Amino acid sequence: MSDLETQFKTAAAAAQNLSQRPSNDDLLKLYAYYKQATQGQAGGKRPGFTDPVGRAKYDAWKKLGSLSAEEAMRAYIDLVERLKQA
Repeated sequence: MSDLETQFKTAAAAAQNLSQRPSNDDLLKLYAYYKQATQGQAGGKRPGFTDPVGRAKYDAWKKLGSLSAEEAMRAYIDLVERLKQA
């Protein structure tokens, strides 16, 4: 496992134990970066209007486009570090 993957896993664990709940925007970013890092680009159908949370998550993930897994991991780690400082 690479150093980046180790840092990513550590950040993912830290994100579960933040002292304050992140804003909805930050939660969507965390979700999108995590999905991009672990599963790649968003695919499948966009959730319907009866699932607004699912739509917001899908849209945040889809917005990342072709961001590489490594870039998504770095962005996720940076965001968790920023949230830990808040």
